[in-house]
Amino acid sequence: MLRATILPAGVAASLVLVPLPGAAAAPSADAVISEVYGGGGNSGATLKNDFIELANKGGAAFGLAGFSVQYISASPGPTSTWSVTPLTGSIAPGGRFLVAEAAGTGGTVALPTPDATGTLALSGTAGTVALVQGADALTCKTAADCAADPRVRDLVGFGTAVVREGSGPATGASNTASVARAANLADTDDNAADLKAGDPTPTNSKGETTGGGGPTTPTNPTEPGPLRIHDIQGNTRLSPKAGQTVPGIPGVVTGVRTYGSKGFWIQDTTPDADPATSEGVFVYTGSAAPTVKAGDSVLVTAKVSEYYPNQAGGSQSVTELTNPLITVVSAGNPVPAPVVLDDDSIPSAYTADAAGASIEANTLKPGSYALDLFESLEGMNVQVKNVRVVQATDQYHELWVEARRDDEKSKRGGAIYLGYDNPNSGRLMVQGLAPEAEKPFPLANVGDRLKGLTSGPLDYNQFGGYTLVADTLGTLQDNGLEREVTKEAAAGELTIATYNVENLDPGDPDTKFAELAKGVVTNLRSPDVVTLEEIQDNNGATNDGTVDASATVAKFVAAIKAAGGPAYDWRSINPVDGKDGGEPGGNIRQVFLFNPQRVSFTDIAGGTATTAVDVTGTGRSTALTASPGRIDPTNEAWNTSRKPLVGQFSFKGKKVFVIANHFNSKGGDQGIDSRFQAPTRSSEVQRVKQAGIEQAFVAKLLAADPQAKVVSLGDFNDYQFSPALTALTKDCVLRDLVNELPEKQRYSYVYQGNSQVLDHILVSPGLTHAKYDVVHINSEFANQASDHDPQVVRVKP
Repeated sequence: MLRATILPAGVAASLVLVPLPGAAAAPSADAVISEVYGGGGNSGATLKNDFIELANKGGAAFGLAGFSVQYISASPGPTSTWSVTPLTGSIAPGGRFLVAEAAGTGGTVALPTPDATGTLALSGTAGTVALVQGADALTCKTAADCAADPRVRDLVGFGTAVVREGSGPATGASNTASVARAANLADTDDNAADLKAGDPTPTNSKGETTGGGGPTTPTNPTEPGPLRIHDIQGNTRLSPKAGQTVPGIPGVVTGVRTYGSKGFWIQDTTPDADPATSEGVFVYTGSAAPTVKAGDSVLVTAKVSEYYPNQAGGSQSVTELTNPLITVVSAGNPVPAPVVLDDDSIPSAYTADAAGASIEANTLKPGSYALDLFESLEGMNVQVKNVRVVQATDQYHELWVEARRDDEKSKRGGAIYLGYDNPNSGRLMVQGLAPEAEKPFPLANVGDRLKGLTSGPLDYNQFGGYTLVADTLGTLQDNGLEREVTKEAAAGELTIATYNVENLDPGDPDTKFAELAKGVVTNLRSPDVVTLEEIQDNNGATNDGTVDASATVAKFVAAIKAAGGPAYDWRSINPVDGKDGGEPGGNIRQVFLFNPQRVSFTDIAGGTATTAVDVTGTGRSTALTASPGRIDPTNEAWNTSRKPLVGQFSFKGKKVFVIANHFNSKGGDQGIDSRFQAPTRSSEVQRVKQAGIEQAFVAKLLAADPQAKVVSLGDFNDYQFSPALTALTKDCVLRDLVNELPEKQRYSYVYQGNSQVLDHILVSPGLTHAKYDVVHINSEFANQASDHDPQVVRVKP
């Protein structure tokens, strides 16, 4: 909840076409139309005005400058036009924005003070409303045409509307009923499923709404109301009181956050007997810094909200109290004792498998599943003791610890990830409650320990799932982790390495080039061949059509030489601008570095960004048709992804074929902690296709020469146990060398506290002598030259 919501790579941010009759703007991660009412002032209506209510599901304010809401009749004809209400201002995270529209002649109750006012005369029963980027009237009059208009941010058709999203329009609108989204603001691009009819509940940005005989503004509570925090939290992941304004919720303040998502946590001092119901909750104060202090006994009147840090990405929600009115009853009260998280309290099983369905409505089983335990403690004070660090401190002043000693341990102190069924249930992110300027956060590496107690409220965010927001941090105990140096090559061994250098371009600091160069020269011992991933073009992320990367490579080669390394030569193929994914404008690609004093590169003309390399000849005459070349680069499997670069080398008179890889990223996958279990790994489909193409190419090489020496290496963005690597090694054309390491050493990357494999080196059967090493110099350290560890193999062709 600390940083603005960021859409993962691969999540659409524009409209997509779907078959008639339903239009569909891509499911929104932030602004949506949350409620539509067109019966204002009509016969039988209580409210005087029509209204459109907007909401923000995101973690940052959503600016409305330049946006508009627009309306068209249910069955637009040739002369029908869209009517427009321009908007200004913004919608706070988790907040509402009320647009008052035309008044009828009836009704007795005014809307709460609107945030914007227009004159749209909505039908009480049928029509279409759109949230539009721009104030020019839309021209589309069919579902398909509106779906194709990139200005449409969200769209709601109701009644008999022709223009709508999904299977049908929302039903049930009338002079006395609006159509509105559920409290979780779900947006599946199906109006019929997403919006239901009910009593109108117009709510403005201040949280004011209507009820009884007129607009009501809640007042500061003076005595406890009928509900307690456990009543609000309930025994599932969703509050049974979501969307309701609850009066006088009592609690003691356990922590105050004055940066990021501002607010404070309160906890009830008289818990119920149900272990599934949390006794803590976060009170979100918006842009205003909270004025309460830890130990204050308070009463809070507020609206219950389910906030999704990354709804589109499958995140869980956080039950919050929003737009609060707060009364401090007393100060200096004891803070409720923290719940201890350790081997005894955290189940080894992470979560139940719901066959990919949502687990939100399931009754929590905190004694059976770790995810359920953490949810049952959401917002409560928790503690860990003498825990080891399993992911180093990052730039946002966060680290990960392992609260269960029984979880799989890597050789160097991390939490090793060896299968989808064992994600290490005791992993927790730790953040500091106080701003960094007030209380510096420890700079820790993997294997270090936080000695003593670390305690604070248990939060949830899109970057780490359940997170201990620590007001008390244990003392850092340095484990003395050292960066590894690989073994020296023996006589007759060819050394081939891979290194993802993380979006390297000439504008990066000289210190980054120097650190990466040191890794090549000192830690990898200047390999004969190095395949690099994420080399950007000569002006980095500047998106001006530049694709050449000669300046980037030249600067890196010079840095290597300055570090005492060889004068590497290099080969690569420039991609087509904007076609290989990665950071926009950067045009990342793979590059071969090679030491011409040790190995020669066989240049064969014909390799281009779009020309497919092939195999020619048989036996010892087997060769590539282009070197360097790209494997089937126009195949749809490589859309917005890097194409494999293959090169033909000669070492002591022997041919060696090297394939440099960077498969498509995991962007868009649902996280391990997703509300959908098992989580969907949508990006996996493309990687499996990519693996199949490369496997077929290697098989063709081996068909021509069964003894062909092939090394395929790089960032495959997937695990050794994944379907992609299974597809790549089909028929034993390649063997994945990471599987020949002891289990505790199988990792090259650390993510969300799990030490895991993304980078691989694979060899063909003809390379029986292959000594493999993952050289841990980055992923376990707070100070990193890259987020990946390099790897090297020593082979005897």
